[in-house]
Amino acid sequence: MSTTTGPDGPDALLGPADIRELAAALGVRPTKQKGQNFVIDANTVRRIVRTAGVRPDDVVVEVGPGLGSLTLALLEAADRVTAVEIDDILAAALPATIAARMPERKDRFALVHSDAMLVQELPGPAPTALVANLPYNVAVPVLLHMLDRFPTIERTLVMVQAEVADRLAAGPGNKVYGVPSVKANWYAEVKRAGAIGRNVFWPAPNVDSGLVSLVRRTEPIATTATKAEVFAAVDAAFAQRRKTLRAALAGWAGSPAAAEEALVKAGISPQARGEALTVEEFARIAENKPESKPESKPEAQA
Repeated sequence: MSTTTGPDGPDALLGPADIRELAAALGVRPTKQKGQNFVIDANTVRRIVRTAGVRPDDVVVEVGPGLGSLTLALLEAADRVTAVEIDDILAAALPATIAARMPERKDRFALVHSDAMLVQELPGPAPTALVANLPYNVAVPVLLHMLDRFPTIERTLVMVQAEVADRLAAGPGNKVYGVPSVKANWYAEVKRAGAIGRNVFWPAPNVDSGLVSLVRRTEPIATTATKAEVFAAVDAAFAQRRKTLRAALAGWAGSPAAAEEALVKAGISPQARGEALTVEEFARIAENKPESKPESKPEAQA
């Protein structure tokens, strides 16, 4: 395998020729079905690691490492890296790539061969950071699953489709504010952290990419409602986002009148729409959901 040469001599990171050589040796062609676009630019992966603020004591989890471009850059900066890869061929090849290009760090690397949505635990110390180039088609559910399952993840930086990045980082009142925005905000402070051009990928996607930074809330949202209850209200509100909350939450609450009662108790106008509400306001609505009353049975006739 060829070695990219950087300003300080041989570079352990993968360049465009290395990526194509590795892919050819493995018989891998990136597929749209898996949302695969491999990063082929060493400067970009180093920029991602810098933007993520990866520290020497960090335990980083990476989802979808592919051929290992970002993995190697993370291993340069972090204490250890655990990569979650669903693809059989890529998962089998990655440890050898790490051993060949960064032998002194190979014991700091662990691989989990699994669908990220099914991962319930990770080997080694608890992760402190999540850094990933997420496949476009599963980016939001994977991100929310990892944040939910691993509360020790303090800082996250994900590269996603620009449109998804905008949605995740949007605030109330923004036209792209929706379910991903509210749910991500349940866990973290979310903001856009940069743009990524198409030419750093192979194959080049037909959309731009964006970086999203998520810093976990130091204090969870103060509410007596559970996460499931809050998320149910969010889902109902945005399922019919053009409707007022009185109408959109009617099914969730049991009737339009019950929805209005919950909204008034939560201090929110029944005429408001979901796109105007913060996650804290959705939590208040969930707290005030009327309890469903059992249907009264007709009395038996004597």
